[in-house]
Amino acid sequence: LKVGIHRWEDIKRKRFTPEQIEEIRTQAQEDILEMNLQAVRKLLGKSQSDLAQAAQMTQGDLSRAERRDDHLVSTLRRYVEALGGELEVTARFGKKKVRLVGV
Repeated sequence: LKVGIHRWEDIKRKRFTPEQIEEIRTQAQEDILEMNLQAVRKLLGKSQSDLAQAAQMTQGDLSRAERRDDHLVSTLRRYVEALGGELEVTARFGKKKVRLVGV
């Protein structure tokens, strides 16, 4: 009895139709964490005062930003970059997603 090593690509082709594979790929791309700013900061282990200093904001301004429901893109960018991330803005039109640049 010979036990072979199977590549994922081979197994995938045997078990799923091309349509199923595309659906799985689409679903995986849509599985994005949804968190508010405070939750992201806490997930990354940062305090408000540490982040405020990195973002060149006061701790009070940062606290207010975390509680807002409406943000300026520039404020979000500064907040995310201070956490070591990169802000991407995406618009959705039905199933089509467009990554906005220059915003």
